Amino acid sequence: MASPPTWLLSRDESIGQKFEQIMNKDPLGSQVQSDSIIIAIGTSLGITAAVFLIFLFLRPFNTIVYAPRLRHTDEKHRPPPLDKTLFAWYKPVFKTNEDYYVDRIGMDATVFLRFARMCRNMFITLAVFGCAIVIPVNILYSIKQGQINQDLSKESKYIFVMMTPSQLYGEVFWAHVVVAYLFDIIVCGFLWWTYRAVHRLRRTYMEGSEYQNSLHARTVMITDVSKNYRTDNGLAEITDSIKTTPEVPRTTIGRNVKDIPDLIEAHEEAVIQLEGVLSKYLKNPAQLPAERPLCRPSKRDPESTNRKEKVDAIDYLTARIQRLELKIKEARETVDNRDAMPFGFASYETLESAHTVAFAARSKHPQGTTIRLAPKPKDIIWKNLLLNPSQRRGRRFVMNMWITLLTVLYFIPNAGIAIFLSKLNNLALFWDAFKTEMTVHPKFWAVVQGVLAPALTSLFYYFLPIIFRRLSIKAGDQSKSSREKHVLHQLYAFFIFNNLVVFSIFSAVFQIIMSALAARQGDASFTAVVRSIEPFQQLMGALCNVSAYWVTWLVQRNLGAVIDLSQAVNLAWGSFSRKFLNPTPRELIQRTAPPPFDYTSYYNYFLFYATVTLVFGSLQPITLVVTAFYFTLDSWMKKYLLMYVFCTKNETGGLFWRVLFNRMLFGAFLANVVTACLVATKGGPSQYVMAGSMAPLPFLLLGFKFYCKWAYDHSMKYYTHGETTKGTEGQTPIDKESRRRDRVATRFGHPALYQKLTVPMVHEKSKHLLAEVYRGRLDGDVGDNAAFGDVYSMKRMSKENPGKTVTTAASPFEFVSENNMDFENFKDRAEFNSDRGSMYGESIRPDSPSTLWGENGRGRPSSRGSNRIGDEAGVTYPTGYHQTPSALREYSPSPETGLRQMESNSSQPYQVHDQHTLLSGAAPMGQQGPGAYTPYSPDRDGDMKIDYFRK
Repeated sequence: MASPPTWLLSRDESIGQKFEQIMNKDPLGSQVQSDSIIIAIGTSLGITAAVFLIFLFLRPFNTIVYAPRLRHTDEKHRPPPLDKTLFAWYKPVFKTNEDYYVDRIGMDATVFLRFARMCRNMFITLAVFGCAIVIPVNILYSIKQGQINQDLSKESKYIFVMMTPSQLYGEVFWAHVVVAYLFDIIVCGFLWWTYRAVHRLRRTYMEGSEYQNSLHARTVMITDVSKNYRTDNGLAEITDSIKTTPEVPRTTIGRNVKDIPDLIEAHEEAVIQLEGVLSKYLKNPAQLPAERPLCRPSKRDPESTNRKEKVDAIDYLTARIQRLELKIKEARETVDNRDAMPFGFASYETLESAHTVAFAARSKHPQGTTIRLAPKPKDIIWKNLLLNPSQRRGRRFVMNMWITLLTVLYFIPNAGIAIFLSKLNNLALFWDAFKTEMTVHPKFWAVVQGVLAPALTSLFYYFLPIIFRRLSIKAGDQSKSSREKHVLHQLYAFFIFNNLVVFSIFSAVFQIIMSALAARQGDASFTAVVRSIEPFQQLMGALCNVSAYWVTWLVQRNLGAVIDLSQAVNLAWGSFSRKFLNPTPRELIQRTAPPPFDYTSYYNYFLFYATVTLVFGSLQPITLVVTAFYFTLDSWMKKYLLMYVFCTKNETGGLFWRVLFNRMLFGAFLANVVTACLVATKGGPSQYVMAGSMAPLPFLLLGFKFYCKWAYDHSMKYYTHGETTKGTEGQTPIDKESRRRDRVATRFGHPALYQKLTVPMVHEKSKHLLAEVYRGRLDGDVGDNAAFGDVYSMKRMSKENPGKTVTTAASPFEFVSENNMDFENFKDRAEFNSDRGSMYGESIRPDSPSTLWGENGRGRPSSRGSNRIGDEAGVTYPTGYHQTPSALREYSPSPETGLRQMESNSSQPYQVHDQHTLLSGAAPMGQQGPGAYTPYSPDRDGDMKIDYFRK
């Protein structure tokens, strides 16, 4: 009978030898493990230094990549200037204090840097105490107990083993109990100190002018409204039922926009696709390709009958854009005829009133509703406001099922990396050819183990946040801020379970199984086998062994931090795409803008590094040193990036802190569990006494959590709860007249009602070819303006000079020259700055006559560098929106004729194309007031006058 393959494990006398090798008693395994740590540290530090030098030389000559915030932010938020010297960044990074840059980078960025500095100082302190206590105790007692010969202890392959408690047994573990208490005291001390600092920053932020004068800070969001209360008056009754303030809010109930958001999304996708087609087709204006581009019709296009057959891309996308524009226009005009939705907003004149109502309603549900402070309008996920509590619960259950499935599916590759790739000598036991190769080239395979294994572990997690964000939206999160907090929670739980618990235990389970196979002789019972292999001893020994992997993994994080600083990906991709691809003008403009900072991913990495280090700090104290070094570097690097490169997409005002605080405490608790298991397994006669002495630690951590919650949480979130940090004379002045004129229905209306449709952007060098490109579209069949070719060839009459034609051709395109494809020229446009906060030219919603039509009723200045042809008249309102009379309205809709008269008299920089614009003058939405009615009447100059009629 044929013998089995040599790489399969057979039950013979070689099992004992393999078991000995698995337990790290073979020189090969120990040598590779020690060498992998040394090589990982050396390569990481070497590459880090090289990349940092590259950053020093490239930074002065690439301000688009290394200082976009310096180029684009307004004066208030602009960071300190930088010159062309190599070390110009030193003073802003090391000499700028927190009070200076808090106004320039925002609260979220400030709290992030504060958290990074806390981790740096915490782990430096932990490293000092851990290395001063744990390493000497482990090494001395390992030699004293005779587990390792004193001569062998000098060899490098044993030094990392001696630092761990794998060779210890007995009373020596009282030192680990003391270290566990000391570590918890240090962690809680730094958390408490930082909690106080974040609380002070948060209170200062709430007393600042931006927060005090913002409408969202004085507004509460009401969800789950029953049908009986879905009116403006109904919302007022709900808020009045709380009886916390005599102030009467201005309220607005949400309206059903139905498929308008989907139509706008489809329209934007078609515009982006058309831009890409034109960019490729018109790449060389002097010689167009012989064949026109083709594409398959969209699956979402009901007008397409045969989606498998390719059609002319330019013609099809042109017609699709036109159809979508007509549908959006028709849908917007019928919004008022549709039913009200189960959500609304109530705005108060004073900040204290809104926060008092939200604080009082935090644990109540008046009339079955949920009342909370309103997020910023652009932070709201509007489609999820329509879900009722049962729908959200059902969706959350489905999301949890998907996350569980993803966790289970990741079990297979995680097991392979944990058992074999993180410790290659395990693979060598099953594969004789690989064992021979590993013996011949141990240095090479040490590099593979020290570099490749951690890299593969990190690769999967690049896409994981994207998956979790989509799942959280499906689960019903009502704001992007809450979505990010939930994603952070899910990422952290996934990382801890898969990358820490499962990964580390897999290696231990593998060793236990191999030990059982080696220990079983004949018909020995299962109980006898378990007693003979001592599984808990095997488990703790495996955790000590796998700590070497986490040292190499943490070392690689230093390389990741400096790669972030170098912006190597942005530099490489920008150069590659310009040379080998056909980027559209929109893409080129967006690449010069400050990129949004992914707080969720970076916070998750910080928390995961901290948790791993706390867990393995007592098992392998070198992890404390490596992590302290990482946070020291990254706290400086991230400060530069947040000051000069990145921007905050959705400002939460520092409310990420509670999530971070809770997970740092969980990391300390998990570290206590591991230490308790260690002393209960290897503590000798006093093992249970040692474990019992650690029992108070979880309760002390829990008590510390509740103390901080009681002392700080409410006053961090609610303005009226707690003492202010300023005197009365230092309070921000309140513009009551401006607050009274806030139009809640406009500011908190669904963006689909106001959003200006995206217009295709084309390179100016191709402007003269558009007539030729669209020449075949004169027989279009989509309404009166079906073909762009018709419009392109028309002569449009000037509004400023009746009887005269405009000097530029009318076209629904925006032409951008090569020299003006810069974010600086477009930062006041909502389509470009919607993801970049309010520091780069706030996208303006029409909340008052001045913001709608510019100063004194005039239009805003145009974006520099673009020759905009077509509609840019600003945002619009559906003409039928809120037409129903209400005696409680403070502002009434303007007559359509009045708006048209004003539109014709105002000097618009972007002329309205009569046939293509969907953004025609329309009535703004009404609002509910305590009893005032404010009609608008345009005067003969086209400016708006406001007459107030009090009851």
